[in-house]
Amino acid sequence: MLRKVGRDAFMDEMMERLSDGFRALGEGRLATSPARSGFVRESNGTGVLEWMPHHAPGDSATLKVVGYTPSNAATSALPTIIGTVSRYDDATGRLTALADAVVLTALRTGAASALASSVLARRDSRVVGLIGTGAQAVSQLHALSRVFDIERVLVHDIDRDNADSFLIRSKFLGLDVRTAPPETIAAQADIICTATTTEVGAEPVFPDRDMLGHVHVNAIGADLPGKTELPVELLRRALVCPDHREQAVKEGECQRLAPEEIGPELATLIAEPERAEAARDTPTVFDSTGFALEDHIALDVLLGFAAQLGLGTAIEVEYHPSDALNPYPDEA
Repeated sequence: MLRKVGRDAFMDEMMERLSDGFRALGEGRLATSPARSGFVRESNGTGVLEWMPHHAPGDSATLKVVGYTPSNAATSALPTIIGTVSRYDDATGRLTALADAVVLTALRTGAASALASSVLARRDSRVVGLIGTGAQAVSQLHALSRVFDIERVLVHDIDRDNADSFLIRSKFLGLDVRTAPPETIAAQADIICTATTTEVGAEPVFPDRDMLGHVHVNAIGADLPGKTELPVELLRRALVCPDHREQAVKEGECQRLAPEEIGPELATLIAEPERAEAARDTPTVFDSTGFALEDHIALDVLLGFAAQLGLGTAIEVEYHPSDALNPYPDEA
C-alpha cells in the first residue's frame, strides 16, 4: 500500500481522517474509547501486552492487541512495538478484518503528534528535535514535515548506532538531519518529540534548561505507571494536553500532575482551536498515550486503500457450522 499510494499520500489521508475523528469526538458526536488494559511481562526484560478496544455502535468494533518490548531489537530482531488489529461487525460479532499493527501504530502516532503540533506549536516552527530515534521517530518526523516548513532536525539516541542510522532512514524526507546532545535539542528546537524506552523512575530525557519560551513537546514514550520522559518543572509551567485523560493520568506525563494542572484533551482543541491560540507562544506539551479511536480510524484508512487497490487476502478463520445450533459437524 505504501509503495502504491505513496508515503506522503498515506500520511496525509491518515492525518485528515484523524482530524475529522478528533473533531467529532470534541464536538460530542462520537464516543471516546475505553482506557486500554493489559499486563506487565518480565520474560524478556520489562514489557507490556495491552488490548485497546473501540466501539462504533451500529457499525463495528475494533480491537488492537499490542506488545511493547524494549529488548526486541537486540534479542529478536523485532520492532519494539508489534501487534495486530481486528475489526468485528457490530450486528453479528463476526470478525471481518485482521491487520498488522506495526505500521498502523507508527503512522497514527505520528499523525496525532502532527495534529497536536498544528494547534499548539508556533506556525513558524522550523527546528525539530527528536529524542529517541527508533521506528516511531520516522513517522513523527514524516508527519511533522507535512505541516511545518522544517529547516533543521536535531536527533539524539543513547544508542549511537540508532541515531546514525536515522539519518539514512529519514533520508526520503530530504531534510537537514544531524545528531546533537539533548542539551542542544532542548535549547534550539521549536518542536521536540520524545519517543524513548526510558525506564520507570528514570531521569528526564532532556534538561529543563535554556529552552525556547514557545517550545512544544510531543511526549509519546510514557506507557507505564511511573515511566515518564519530561522534566516535571516543564510540565507545571506548560499547557499539557492529553490525548485520553483517563489513560494519561495512569501512565502518561499527566500522572505527575494534579487534575487542575492538566489542560483540555486534544479532541477539544481540534474542535475548538481558538482555545489554544494564546498558548502558541508559551510552553505546550501533548501527552500522547495512544488510544483505540486512533487505531479504529487508522484501520479504516488501511481498509479503504486495500479496497481501492484490490489488496488483502480472504481467509476462513471462524467456524460457521451448517446448523448454527450444532457446533459438531454431521460427520463427527
